[in-house]
Parts: sequence; structure tokens; C-alpha cells
Amino acid sequence: MESTESSYVSSQEQPRKKSPPPPASPLSDAVEKPTYIKLLVSNAAAGSVIGKGGATITDFQSQSGARIQLSKNYEFFPGTSDRIILISGGIDDALKALELIIAKLLSEIPTEDGDDAEPRMRVRLVVPNNACGSIIGKGGSIIKSFIEESHAGIKISPLDTDFFGLTDRLVTITGTLEEQMHAIDLILSKLTDDTHYLQNMHASLSYAGVFFSGFDGIPYAYVLPHVATAAYNSTNHGLNGAGVKFQHNKEDRTNSVTIGVADEHIGLVVGRGGRNIMEISQHSVLAE
Repeated sequence: MESTESSYVSSQEQPRKKSPPPPASPLSDAVEKPTYIKLLVSNAAAGSVIGKGGATITDFQSQSGARIQLSKNYEFFPGTSDRIILISGGIDDALKALELIIAKLLSEIPTEDGDDAEPRMRVRLVVPNNACGSIIGKGGSIIKSFIEESHAGIKISPLDTDFFGLTDRLVTITGTLEEQMHAIDLILSKLTDDTHYLQNMHASLSYAGVFFSGFDGIPYAYVLPHVATAAYNSTNHGLNGAGVKFQHNKEDRTNSVTIGVADEHIGLVVGRGGRNIMEISQHSVLAE
């Protein structure tokens, strides 16, 4: 029976003794396979991880030896307003970087005077849907063993079918920092042996290829292109067969108009692949 013993050791503890390694094989000199950890953080938390002028993230990379990347400030995980952090490197380096990040965020949680309770936060890992089976196990046996061994809470969200093209799920871990790190180490020990996990985790941090099903194919991370503003004269305008016609006077003055659109209707304005908004742009220029 395969052991699920964690290799994670808290920075406050001494490493425990390990049994001698097995005899080296001819291929044992190969470079350690990379480990990837994706997690979600709020925009404010992302700023804390980056630090002033990037000082904090640079320090964390130096201390851990892992690489830490963040999605851009407008690139969120579908269905949330949270950015994505990608940690890559050897498993020990990646876990060290993650511990530094979580400890930093925990240190900024306000506490009441006289409250000696250890601050807590939930950690949400991003895991490919086709790799979740390896940490669930038959009848949930593996995830149950992880919970019992780490004493952390572990929950796996269902795949969000509202977003076409989304193939990732969220694994939420709760508990103390030590419990969370123990659980994450156990989870990674399974995921790093799963080919689906390794194939998907090094992909782009952007979810621009994910579509919200209710909007007939609007890209989740779609950014509105610049649209030329047609000249508008409030005292001289009318309608024609093609729609609204904006006329301008000889001074050729150009005014901009800002229109608020609810989130649930923005897909109708943009259209599939931005087709509607491009047509609006073209018609508005031709109508001048």
C-alpha cells in the first residue's frame, strides 16, 4: 500500500530522519521534475505578495529558490475577482515559497487586543479537473486520509459549467498554517505523479480562452478594444434607416459619451469574439 506520509517540515521544526535512499538507477541523475502550485489571492493580497517595487516577491524567490508569477491585475480566475499566483520549482522550493506567501498574508490579518487565537485564512489551489481523481481516490479514500493525517479541512469544488472551456477546479484548504502546509504537501505528492497535472499547470495564467456560457461565447478576460468616438451635436441629430445618425457642425467638434452597462448585458454589446462592438465602431464612423 502506497504511503501518503508528508515530507513537509515547518520552518520551526527540525527535519526528521529519513531512511536511506534506494540504490541509484542509471537514470537517477536526471534533473528533479518541476512542481507547480497555482493558488488564488485577492488583488489587495497580490499587492502584499509583490511588495513595494517588487521587493517582497524578489525576497521570497531568493529565500525559496522557486519562481513566483502573478496574473495581471485585470486577469482573474473565472467567476471570481481573484488573481492567480503560479509557483514553480522543485517540490521543497515550491513549498517554501508557498509557506512564505501564506505567512505574509496571515501576518497582515488584523487581530483584536487580547485575542491569542492563531490567525487563519483559506488557501485555494487551482487543480485541473482531470487530475482531481488522483487526490480524491476511490470513494473519497485518499482525500479522507489526507484530512485525517493533516487535520486540515480539504474541499474540492465541482467544475463550474457556467464557463465554457474552463477545465480547472478549486481545492480549498483550511486550518492552521502547519496543518495547511501538511495537507498541501500530501496533495502535491499525488499530483506531481499525475501526467494531467504536469501537462496543464505550466500553461498561461490568463483565462482569455474561457467563455461565459450565458453570453454566447464572450471571452471571460476579454478587454474592450478602443472605439473611435463619432462626432455628436446635441442640436442636430436624427434617425435614418440604418439607425442613429450623428451629424456634426463645421467646427467638427468631437465629444465622448460614457455609457454604463451592467455585467449581465456586456456580452450583448461585445458579441462573439468582439463582433458586435466592431460593427458598432464601423457604423458610427460611416455615419459621420
